[in-house]
Amino acid sequence: MEYSDVKKLADRIIGNIGKVMIGKKETVELLLSAMLCGGHVLLEDVPGTGKTTLAKALAASIDGKFERIQFTPDLLPADVTGTMVYRQHEGRFEFVKGPVFCQVLLADEINRATPRTQSALLECMEERQVTGGGTTWPLEKPFLVIATQNPVESQGTFPLPEAQIDRFLLRLTPGYPDAEESLQMMRRFSAQSPLETLAPVASSAEAEEAAQCLPECRVSDDLLRYIIALCEAARDPERVSLGPSPRAMLMLMRASRALAAVRGRDYVIPDDVKHLAVPSLAHRIVMRGYGTGQDSASFVRELLEKVPAPTEERT
Repeated sequence: MEYSDVKKLADRIIGNIGKVMIGKKETVELLLSAMLCGGHVLLEDVPGTGKTTLAKALAASIDGKFERIQFTPDLLPADVTGTMVYRQHEGRFEFVKGPVFCQVLLADEINRATPRTQSALLECMEERQVTGGGTTWPLEKPFLVIATQNPVESQGTFPLPEAQIDRFLLRLTPGYPDAEESLQMMRRFSAQSPLETLAPVASSAEAEEAAQCLPECRVSDDLLRYIIALCEAARDPERVSLGPSPRAMLMLMRASRALAAVRGRDYVIPDDVKHLAVPSLAHRIVMRGYGTGQDSASFVRELLEKVPAPTEERT
């Protein structure tokens, strides 16, 4: 698949999701980029902003299998990955696959489950496999976990440990629509939800084929050094107690490749890295001195102003 074909595929998917989600093109573009480069997304926003609808629309657009798990305190790891069941009439155990065997998995309110259940997703997200009874089963391709959580309500929740947060490529906050977008939404949803009739515009095989092109997307050494410089600056010991990991650097590079491909290029430019810096790095940074009022997102934006980006020399 050529990079022009990747852009056409991305435009079809983004346009199709736009029939349901109004005014969220940037969020959809980043979500699609994450899926293509094998990353996962944490959607952090208040209830009712379309997080579930967005996940369903993406799955429907690529004709992929969609599963939703409502995370609750009594949810068990076997409810996520599957369990061994004894077939008495056959005298043997059989593994019954859980909802994680899909292409788009919505882990709704992930922070309401216990750490034990949350950790059941770690192998799935990182190795893309499930191990049980001494046997390993690979997951579908592409495989995307979209986890949601409410940043306001904390009662009865189990905050995600830093090791698990680090496995999310991006943290996105769709936010509220503006007045004009709200008007369009009310008109569009006045009769019935367009999600119910949303037809696929691509196949999951096409999405996986597009993903295979990404390693060929060129990233110059200057851009690699720029990514390293950003991550090293974000580890300032005077202001940060936990900075971006080496995994964060690799994920930022891969996400930049995916975003470049979605935009029709076979090379990465500094603007790709800058566009992804906040959603890919901020959730991995723990700031010191909470009384200062500075959050990690504004800290990354400050670094983007300070760390010089590579430029092309004019002759």
